[in-house]
Order: sequence, then C-alpha cells, then structure tokens
Amino acid sequence: MSYLSETREAGREVFPDLARAFALIGIALVNVAVFSHPMMGGYSAEGALSGADKWSYFLVNAFFLMKSYTLFSFMFGVGFAYQMKAAERRGVGFAGRYWRRITGLLVLGLLHVALLFQGDILVIYAILGCLLYVFRNKEPSALIRWAVWLYVIQILVVLLASGSFILGMAMAPEVMGKQIAANDELIIASREIFGAGTFVQSIAQRFTEWSSVITFGMLMQGIGAMAFFVFGFAAVRMGSISDPSRPFWKRCRYVFLPIGIFGSAIGAWFIVDAEGGMMSSGAMLGTIFITAFSPFSTAGYLGLIAKWAETPDGALKIFLARGGTASLTAYLLQSLIFSLVFNNYGLGYFDEMSAAGTIILALIVGFGSIAVSSLWRLVFPRGPMEFLLRRWTYLGAR
Repeated sequence: MSYLSETREAGREVFPDLARAFALIGIALVNVAVFSHPMMGGYSAEGALSGADKWSYFLVNAFFLMKSYTLFSFMFGVGFAYQMKAAERRGVGFAGRYWRRITGLLVLGLLHVALLFQGDILVIYAILGCLLYVFRNKEPSALIRWAVWLYVIQILVVLLASGSFILGMAMAPEVMGKQIAANDELIIASREIFGAGTFVQSIAQRFTEWSSVITFGMLMQGIGAMAFFVFGFAAVRMGSISDPSRPFWKRCRYVFLPIGIFGSAIGAWFIVDAEGGMMSSGAMLGTIFITAFSPFSTAGYLGLIAKWAETPDGALKIFLARGGTASLTAYLLQSLIFSLVFNNYGLGYFDEMSAAGTIILALIVGFGSIAVSSLWRLVFPRGPMEFLLRRWTYLGAR
C-alpha cells in the first residue's frame, strides 16, 4: 500500500507528517551545538563569534531555536489525538496502550541519554505525556485556554530566571562570578571527557549534564512544550489538522509569522553578540525574547506547511512526508551520527569544528535522516524504532 493510501485509510493527513519532517531539520540544527561543543558554553564559550560563524549561529537561533522544539511538541499532541481516535475507531481501550507507550518512551529516552545525547527530549516528553492524559476529555475551547495560559506561565518563568541572572550580574557580580566559574569547570570537564575520554566516561558525563537538562531545562522549556502538546491535541479536536485550507492557517502565515521572526531575530542577535556563551546577560536577554516570540514563529511555520499540504502531491512533498512518519527513527539516527562524528570514540571532532561548519553538517544530517527514514518506509510499514515502540505499546495485539 502506498504512503498516501495508508495515511488516509488510517484517518490521518499529510500535513502532520510534513510538519514532523520540518521539525526534524530544525532539531538537528539546534541539537548539534550540544554534540559538538560543551553544553554549558556552546559555540561562543571562548568569546563572541564573527563572520560566517556569527551569521550561521544567528540564523539558527532566529529561525529554529525553541521553534523546532515547540513544533515537535505540537505534533506530539496531534499524535495523542490520533491514538485516541484509533482506539475509538477499533472499539478498544486507550489507557493501557497509552501508558505502555509512555513507559516505552521513557526507557528509550534514558538509553538515548546514556548512549548518545544528554539533551534528550524523550524523557521530558514521557513525563509531560503523563500530564497530557489529564486533558483527554476537555473541550477544544478549554484546551486552547489551558495552552495559552501554560505558555504565559512559561514566559514568566523564563523572565524570572533570566531576569534574576541579569540583576545578579549587575548587583552582585562576585556571587555570580562564582556560578560562572563553576560553569567553566563543567565546560572543561566536557572537553576532557568528550574530547579525549572513554565511552564509559562519556556515559557518566552525559548523565551529569542531563541532570541540569531535566531540571533547569524542564523549567525553561518544559512548560512551553506542555502548552504545545495541548495546542496539538486541540488542533485535531477542532478539525484544523484535517483542513489545511482553514482561514486560521492563513492568519498564521501572514500575521503570526512576521511577528515571531522579528522578535526572535532580536533575541538571536543578543545571544550571538554575547561573550561567555549562555552564562551572560546578553544571552539571557535573548532567551527572553526568543521564548516570548517563538510561539508566533511556530504558528507561522504551521501555516506555511498547511499551505504546502494543500498543493498537489508532488514527489518531494511525498518523500519528505513519508520520512516524517518515522520521526523517532530519524531523531535517534541524528544522535547516532553526531555522537560518532564528535566524540573521542568516534571521529573525535568535539570542540574542533567552527560554528558554521558544524551547522552545515547538521543541515546535511537533518535532511539525510529524513531521506533514510523515507527510503526505509518504501520497503517497511514503519521505521525500526516505531516498530519496536509499537510492539511494546500493543504487546502483540492490534
């Protein structure tokens, strides 16, 4: 059965699969900085960037930072709604299968952290997915209200955390200097272990760095991800995903997208112009802007993808959408490639490549992971990781 026939027979649309493919490219462009350079320092740990490095990093921050994460989160909510609909259509229970799926994501996420990537999102998604279950019976209007307020809370949390850092740098520089010194020690440890350490040492270091992702990262991005879980769920319940010609998507393209790009560009400029990586007042100010304006960009991207979904089903469109159906496989494939390129047990390019070179590589890997997934799907009904997760979710039952 062809991809299109299979998709529409299952009651799904091309629109979400295209969105997943787009999100995967953005995720590669953002995540590669953590694979290739110390997580607590990034590209600019040694000082402000210049030339091609500065402009390539600016573009990633302006167009993809936090947008890919929220877009992928939106698609998680869409997937949640599709799973509910599939259970209803088949007349089977939803709860048991959903909780097995969440458990499977949690296990995969922990393995992902240990073996490949300390910036894993699967564990966070598993945790937030438990909360999403609470929203399963709410009306679309209530879902939208919840989503909006959740993202408002996210902005306030980022404003409080980043603002406290900025005030601390201005009013208590000695105290903040100690925190920066501790951060510098983490950067040195990353360089030593990922650049010259063993595979076993890298596992321990990944979990050390992951501890800050699961705590600080959950506060700074997790609430926003939860908001977009709920937005995605609401979009299916309202029928917006099944109708890409709705006026709402046009408003996203022409109104929300310019607002989001403009505000995110301001934030990106503060980040790339700052010295000392993310531990600087400029970077914190940029984070506030990007957090506040990213939802508009994400909505705008969805509007553009909806417009593409309306067009005739060309070869490129189908190729990318088919790759988007194996997004878990593509996501983990990206991590495998990056890990082997940058870690000492692979090619050993950790902290060796320029920002521009790293970002170009990420673009290639992003498209390549989708291409591999799409070609795999020509032969097999699901991606390999989707197959494993589905087998666990259904425990052999259909």
